[in-house]
Amino acid sequence: MKIGIIGAGNMGGAIARGIARSGMSSVQCITVSSPNHHGELDALAREFPLISTTTDNSTAASDADIVIVAVKPWLLDEVMHEIASVADFSRQLLVSIVAGVPLARLAEYAPQGVQPAVFRLIPNTAIAVGESMTFIAASGASPEQVAAVSDIFSQMGKVMVVEERLMAAGTAIASCGIAYVMRYVRAATEGGVELGMRPDDAKAAMLQTLIGAARLLEATGNNPEAEIDKVTTPGGLTIRGLNAMERHGFTTAVIEGIKASGK
Repeated sequence: MKIGIIGAGNMGGAIARGIARSGMSSVQCITVSSPNHHGELDALAREFPLISTTTDNSTAASDADIVIVAVKPWLLDEVMHEIASVADFSRQLLVSIVAGVPLARLAEYAPQGVQPAVFRLIPNTAIAVGESMTFIAASGASPEQVAAVSDIFSQMGKVMVVEERLMAAGTAIASCGIAYVMRYVRAATEGGVELGMRPDDAKAAMLQTLIGAARLLEATGNNPEAEIDKVTTPGGLTIRGLNAMERHGFTTAVIEGIKASGK
């Protein structure tokens, strides 16, 4: 399966590296293009010499089975018009990582009379280390085509196929949400420093605590509140901390932040 990735910035480069490291597709079958990111292309070529890199977007799209577009929203029209003469969306799958662009608009880039298989994806930046949460919505695609795209991105984390109406929620929870988790780590680290820990030690402890909490919920399937109850003994330190956080609006702040970024 030949994969053309248009865009070598943070997300495009991370996807190329993730596919290459996963081993699910021959590295020689990946072509990455970017007219404006020569440094990123050079870095990618040094890391994976067998990946083809080019400054010509049409080269990446012409022979691909899957065309992954990972550019800024204001560049989408330019890119799609650039590859129009070589793309064949009667057979190629069009996968868009472009924020805020609906499936109906993506389908309009196909020639009249062609019903393209188009995909709209929302990964997060953890795709760079193979731990993304990626939401996928599709239009005009067969179950086999949905499975093929899901298989690619499941090598770089977890995937969830959803109706397009839920993509805003996916953005808030996973794409924007990774920043919210980072902010919590920073705040918790600062609290640890105030209690006398070295910053690196506090951060390391906080990271392991996050990893442990996530794996515990995955393993048990429990509601988070059930696990909270296990460590909130009457009159204990944990309930004091939780109540102090709630007095400062912790839960409300999180919910309002998610809702604000999901509009």
